[in-house]
Amino acid sequence: MTCLSSLIDDLTTPLVPDTSVLINLHACSFGEQVLRAIPNDIVVPEIVVSELENETSYANGENGFIRRLIVAKVVKVVELNDPANEVFETLISGRGSLDDGEAATIAVAAASGFRPVIDERKGRARADGLMRGHPVAWSLDLLIHPEVQAALPNRGHIEAVHLALREGRMRIDEDRCEAVAMLIGLERALNCTSLPNYKIRKQRWAEILRESS
Repeated sequence: MTCLSSLIDDLTTPLVPDTSVLINLHACSFGEQVLRAIPNDIVVPEIVVSELENETSYANGENGFIRRLIVAKVVKVVELNDPANEVFETLISGRGSLDDGEAATIAVAAASGFRPVIDERKGRARADGLMRGHPVAWSLDLLIHPEVQAALPNRGHIEAVHLALREGRMRIDEDRCEAVAMLIGLERALNCTSLPNYKIRKQRWAEILRESS
């Protein structure tokens, strides 16, 4: 069972991560190395940066993480232009509205032909209706990208996935859950409560481990 990145065939389209994706990258301990290894440009809306300007983000290091990325020019910060602002306003108002960070990520991507990186279900659903030829990527797609695997020694991408799940509570898609569990190992998967249908899966994984011991 192989876990593949959806980004392997798209090395040029700029990527736009939302706030939760940046939190996952910080939580995985290899965030800067991951983004440096990705061949695509990384674009971050100013609104997303501002969402990490709070007491919690200062305390746990998330604000320092994004600031280092900006200073090192690993990411490029952009403001919403007029077309993006129009999309943004539709996404933050009315039924099914999104938070500002998700909305800004989708708006920048939709207005510029970039590719958003979003994990939350509602944000992905709204983005799917606006993207033209650039499907929405996941945090996981960054962490298991072939260039990232090559850049992180000693199969460091596996530890990055594990930490993003355990510490960042990273969301992943149902279709790749079993492959991810095999990648990080079932013992560690049992500690990752953010995995899809965790309560159901943990019983089966625990049974597999008991039978193999």
